[in-house]
Amino acid sequence: MHPTNMSDIACKRIEKAPSKVGGRRYQRPATSDDPAGSPDKDAVRLSSQTLRSSANSFAIMPSHTSKELLAALLKTTEADIIPLTREGVTSGSKVFGAAILSAASLAPYTVATNDERTSPLLHGEINCIQKFYTVSHPDPASRPSPGDDCVFFATHEPCSLCLSGITWSGFKELYFLFTYEDSRDRFAIPYDLEILEEVFRVKAEGETDAALSRRALYNRSNKFFEARSLGDLVEDLEDAAEREHWAAEVERVKALYDGLSKTYQEGKKSGAATSSTWK
Repeated sequence: MHPTNMSDIACKRIEKAPSKVGGRRYQRPATSDDPAGSPDKDAVRLSSQTLRSSANSFAIMPSHTSKELLAALLKTTEADIIPLTREGVTSGSKVFGAAILSAASLAPYTVATNDERTSPLLHGEINCIQKFYTVSHPDPASRPSPGDDCVFFATHEPCSLCLSGITWSGFKELYFLFTYEDSRDRFAIPYDLEILEEVFRVKAEGETDAALSRRALYNRSNKFFEARSLGDLVEDLEDAAEREHWAAEVERVKALYDGLSKTYQEGKKSGAATSSTWK
C-alpha cells in the first residue's frame, strides 16, 4: 500500500517505549549549600569542561558514555536515517534527518527525514518530533518522556526552527553529526546560518563587526538542553587509539552523505517539485 504523502515515507516507527526510567540525567549546579550538586546516583557525569551551566539552570547529564553514544548514533544514521534520506532526496527533499532514541537502550523510537515536498516546515527534526507524538507514541499515558527517557539526534546541527521545536518538546540531550558550516560548505545549504545571523543576531551598541562575528549564534549549553556534536564526543575519549578509530568512523559515515547531496542538488537544478522557498 502506498503512503498518501511523502511525510509517511519520511518516518518509521522503530520500537515500543520501555517503562519510565526517571529523570536521572539532570543535576542542579553546585551551590554553597550543596557544593557537589545533587546528581541522581545513576547519572553519568560529563567531563568538567562540558558542564557549562549558569547559576540558575540545569547541567544535563549524558545518558551514556561518549563511546556508547558514538556507536549508537552512527549505527542509527547508517541503518535507519540514510535509507529514508535516499528516498527523500529523490523526491526533492533535503538531506536532513533525525532520530529520537531511548535513553536507556539507545535504540531508536522514531526516525524521520526532511519532507519539504509536503511542507516547508517539515524539517527532519520537526517531522521526527511530529511522528514521535502522533505515530510512534500517540498515547500520552505511555509515551516516553522527552526529557527523562529520550536522546535527540539530528544529522545536521538544528536550525532556529528545529532548535525551538526541540526545546518546546522538552528534549534535553541533543547530538548532531554535521555543523552549520558543513551544511553551508559541504551541502551548499547556507540558510541555517543565514537565518540565525540575519534574523536573530542583534548587534549591541558599540559592538564591532569583528566582535559580532565571533559571538555564538545560540547557547549549546542552556537551561533547556545540552547540544554536542559527534566531534565533541570523539574529543572526550581519553585513549588516542580510540579517538583515531571513532574519528575515522565519523568521517566514514559523513562520506555516505556525499552521494545523497549530489542527488538533491541535481534534482534542484532539474526543477524537482518542492514546497520550500529556500532550496
